[in-house]
Amino acid sequence: MRQCKGWSLVLLMVLGLGSLAQKLPTRDEGLFQMQIRDKSLFHDSSVIPDGAEISGYLFRDTPKRYYFVVEEDNTPLSVTVTPCDAPLEWKLTLQELPEESSGEGSGEPEPLDQQKQQVTVDEGTELFTYKGNDVESYMATSTPSGLYQLELLSTEKDSNFKVYTTTTPESDQPYPELPYDPRVDVTALGRTTVTLAWKPTPTGFLMGQPVQYCVVINKEHNFKSMCAAEAKISADDAFMLAPKPVRDFSPFDFVHFGFVPSDNGFGKERGLTSNKISRAYLAKPKVSDIQKVCIGNKNIYTVSDLKPDTQYYFDVFAVNSATNTSTAYVGTFARTKEEARQKTLELKDGKVSDVFIKRKGTKFLRFAPVSSHQRVTLFVHSCLDAVQVQVRRDGKLLLSQNVEGVRQFQLRGKPKAKYQIRLRGSRKGASTLKVLATTRPSSKQPFPSLPEDTRIKAFDKLRTCSSVTVAWLGTQDRNKYCIYRKEVADSFGEEQRRREQNQCAGPETRRKSEKVLCKYFHSPNLQKAVTTETITGLEPGKTYLLDVYVVGHSGHSVRYQSKLVKTRKYC
Repeated sequence: MRQCKGWSLVLLMVLGLGSLAQKLPTRDEGLFQMQIRDKSLFHDSSVIPDGAEISGYLFRDTPKRYYFVVEEDNTPLSVTVTPCDAPLEWKLTLQELPEESSGEGSGEPEPLDQQKQQVTVDEGTELFTYKGNDVESYMATSTPSGLYQLELLSTEKDSNFKVYTTTTPESDQPYPELPYDPRVDVTALGRTTVTLAWKPTPTGFLMGQPVQYCVVINKEHNFKSMCAAEAKISADDAFMLAPKPVRDFSPFDFVHFGFVPSDNGFGKERGLTSNKISRAYLAKPKVSDIQKVCIGNKNIYTVSDLKPDTQYYFDVFAVNSATNTSTAYVGTFARTKEEARQKTLELKDGKVSDVFIKRKGTKFLRFAPVSSHQRVTLFVHSCLDAVQVQVRRDGKLLLSQNVEGVRQFQLRGKPKAKYQIRLRGSRKGASTLKVLATTRPSSKQPFPSLPEDTRIKAFDKLRTCSSVTVAWLGTQDRNKYCIYRKEVADSFGEEQRRREQNQCAGPETRRKSEKVLCKYFHSPNLQKAVTTETITGLEPGKTYLLDVYVVGHSGHSVRYQSKLVKTRKYC
């Protein structure tokens, strides 16, 4: 009994006088249950409780020491260390204890400073050392009584870790037990899904402990512990939630509200330079590449929403719901299947091809000129939303851009070259395109040229009960413009207008009664390439949808953005 008291006194001396209020945890069941419920007893403490997992944090190249007492000889002992963020070096030693008293039967202990010095200077007997990032344990069926020290060190970076120590390993079983085959199997593989299966842990159905499974998915590597996976998730979340630099407004904000940013230096004083900065600042945060999902006690799970032809790593952890301790299965990896090979559309030199793409779908086109050529001209007319265009020449990437409206690309030719064109549709809905590829030089383009701004401007002050006046921009090329009108209900909204915003639907799809007029227009000076038109014969208080079509030399037309106008009700 006096020996037990002596070890307790030594432990208090090692921890310092500031820990005198800490009651040393023992394996007395009643006391243990009370202590484990009160986590504050062990918070930021150098005492390791018997039979509970603790979490800690290491600064790089700064060792940390923990202590615990084994009170009786021939006691079994188990110490488990779980690295989280980085590999750890750890060492377990049995400390040499000072003599209990110094006098000749006086019973008086040595001075406190002298005993503390004896304990802290002596390195003790080394029992076990380990270096790495595996979950590693020291186990002994019989250990001497005494003071044990666990020293941990991280040489790579600041790191989290977990430690579990127990003197009753046979009855504790804190971590869920793995089955005889601890591997995670891939039972089904698709383009965007992977089905996983594993054998259940005996801890759940044999021992009656509450166990659930958590699945971790990422693109980098397998994890050896739940702690390591959660550390990676926390790091990604911290990156995504990092605050952006504080700014008041940007040129994009002013344009959005109808103001044109001036060049008087006002924006520069606020740290602004261009619209590109504004758009980058407003960009959505990066989505984390690691996911964790807990699925209860099921041992089959299908991971969905994956990318085709991409390698993923899958880890399964059995988690004790009562203690939150976990055990890692042997993880696996798999590459999702490639996208289904689609039929490739062959483009003919100088001929326009109509292409339809499903929502978020992909289409492949091929252009193989029959003769040698120096240049290929590619026209892409996106009729609805923007689409992504990717062009390769004999496998070499030439361009990858988003296209909205009409775009013309000049590609350098090569003898006997073949061109592969990949079109990816919009997320909003289906896409319709007109595509033309040609090697023939021609001064007349098949598609009409367009200004950068294809909006129609209505002049409110010139609005009457029977007429409206509008204007639109032109180009330096002489083109034919046709304007159409259609009466619509007052409830006609943006969604209805979007459905009718197919730029590839030409004037031939309109009723003759909707036509207002057609005229030719151009201007050598782009600053003056503006034309106006007054539309008469309208009804008072009615809403009209106005459309302007520009027609190219070969008859292909492009529609400007539609405009809703309303005549005055009283004049």
